[in-house]
Amino acid sequence: MESDSVECVSVTEGLDEEEVTMPRHRLHKPLGAAAPLPPKGISPSTSVHELLECPVCTNAMYPPIHQCRNGHTLCSTCKLRVHNRCPTCRQELGDIRCLALEKVAESLELPCKYCTLGCPEIFPYYSKLKHEAQCNFRPYNCPYAGSECSVVGDIPFLVAHLRDDHRVDMHTGCTFNHRYVKSNPREVENATWMLTVFYCFGHYFCLHFEAFQLGMAPVYMAFLRFMGDENEARKFNYSLEVGANGRKLIWEGTPRSIRDSHRKVRDSHDGLIIQRNMALFFSGGDRKELKLRVTGRIWKEQPNPDPGVCIPNLCTRIPS
Repeated sequence: MESDSVECVSVTEGLDEEEVTMPRHRLHKPLGAAAPLPPKGISPSTSVHELLECPVCTNAMYPPIHQCRNGHTLCSTCKLRVHNRCPTCRQELGDIRCLALEKVAESLELPCKYCTLGCPEIFPYYSKLKHEAQCNFRPYNCPYAGSECSVVGDIPFLVAHLRDDHRVDMHTGCTFNHRYVKSNPREVENATWMLTVFYCFGHYFCLHFEAFQLGMAPVYMAFLRFMGDENEARKFNYSLEVGANGRKLIWEGTPRSIRDSHRKVRDSHDGLIIQRNMALFFSGGDRKELKLRVTGRIWKEQPNPDPGVCIPNLCTRIPS
């Protein structure tokens, strides 16, 4: 969608209404934020560790580890990629296993590869891979959905990246009031409006709004994503509301973590979905222009109170 075809107005607590335009495509910076050093006394680049590094893909090798007749090793995935020829000496690989190196690997304990991002954990060699796939310190993908962006990093780095490279709208507050405008909504297919980022409760949230085809029906969808892990995301709830002319649609749910891709959230329909005819009805007028106002709020889930404890506004005392 072209940037001049959409008007998006955001109103948050203590902020005046302002116009928002979609950002132009910009070059994405590589991951380059300063990171803490690994724990003292641990060197992931020891000579043994280097022996277990595949010379083709440079990843750690896991059984089966293959070798040629001259003793050069490589991982099983790359063995297929090099068409059974040793990448070092070009000898035929055959099906020779390097059992000695596999035995050495069993005795190793190594730090998580995300130690430079803050992970303090150390694992036996064969447990390390499973941990790294779920490590809470592994980098996040950029949540911007308006273009293909391959930038990864931690949350502070991605917030700066969204602000500086994608020019997203940044707000502080837990309530919002957005107005999405399109002069000819019937031309809008598979369009993404500009991402908006909110900072509240010490965390960042991404508000998405877009148009796409749901089966044969054109629809609009709004949903919220949490910039953090799934466990933290479950501590929050949010609501979205749209309506006019005496009608109203309300959605309440838990924000999805940005660990889940934008497409995955959208395709699961986990958000407020508005059919185009209803959106045009909410817009009023002659139904030839989209003027859709979406309001919402974010709140933190409170822990369940102990039985018998009365919290104001949450329970009512029964008279004797």
